[in-house]
Amino acid sequence: MSSVARLDAGSADWAPGHERRERWRRWPVPTAIRRYAGLSCTALGVQDLPPRGVGPRVVEHHVALVLLAGSGWFSWGGRERIRVGAPALLWLLPGVPHCYGPGKPGWTVAFAGFSGPALAACAQRGLVPAPDDAVVPLATGAPAHRTIRKLATVCNESEPAYDATSAAGLHELLAVLRRSRTTPQDRPPAVVEELARAAHLPVSVTEHARRLALPLAELREEIQYTAGCSPKDFVLGTRLNTAKDLLATTDLKVAAIARRIGYADPGHFTRLFTRRVGAPPGAFRAGHAPGPH
Repeated sequence: MSSVARLDAGSADWAPGHERRERWRRWPVPTAIRRYAGLSCTALGVQDLPPRGVGPRVVEHHVALVLLAGSGWFSWGGRERIRVGAPALLWLLPGVPHCYGPGKPGWTVAFAGFSGPALAACAQRGLVPAPDDAVVPLATGAPAHRTIRKLATVCNESEPAYDATSAAGLHELLAVLRRSRTTPQDRPPAVVEELARAAHLPVSVTEHARRLALPLAELREEIQYTAGCSPKDFVLGTRLNTAKDLLATTDLKVAAIARRIGYADPGHFTRLFTRRVGAPPGAFRAGHAPGPH
């Protein structure tokens, strides 16, 4: 198996608005240009897996498989089977054979696959696991489920600023997964996590550096290394992801959304959104209306 696309062949493919369905799936294909981004999505979805053994299989990219419901067993890299139960995070690691066996009545999982040059930096910052840490108990799977659904809304490969929005969205997911663990964290949040949390404040990158107690040059170097883009593009990607999610899932007016993500002038926000996303906010909202069930 070369991707998570074959985890379940019975669900409908993704389309705008379908991320609000109970079950959907999507597999973006990074282009040659996007392979130079920090992180890029390769697979997203929510699936039901039947109660039968699967594997050994191998994936090409990192896949975060969030077990939302059910129990069973999991094995990777030739290790003995271990019991798993929801909520839990199962890491499918590139090049490492894995097997799993959902018990009755099966599993419900949310998954996100990703790749990119920033993976080494993410591993150093504790955002992706070492090979021995492929099973992570979670206190809850709901935040990861919500963030994966949001990723399907915000990551559109045809957008001019796809690289930054994809990287920002995936870092949000990695941060959510780390915060959802049942065990205390052994390291402080990465700089990229702290910047993402403060991205909606109406302040400059210089002020963000001051708030993080970092020289501006160090902040630029850290975000470029970890996210594959500049702090300005990362902040903008985070803001636009929130705006796209609010447009797709709420009835908030455009002006209210602009204020929520740090723009006092809704006209400036609309022009910026249109240039970076490729469509004005109203058209984006219309295109992400819920699809038929």
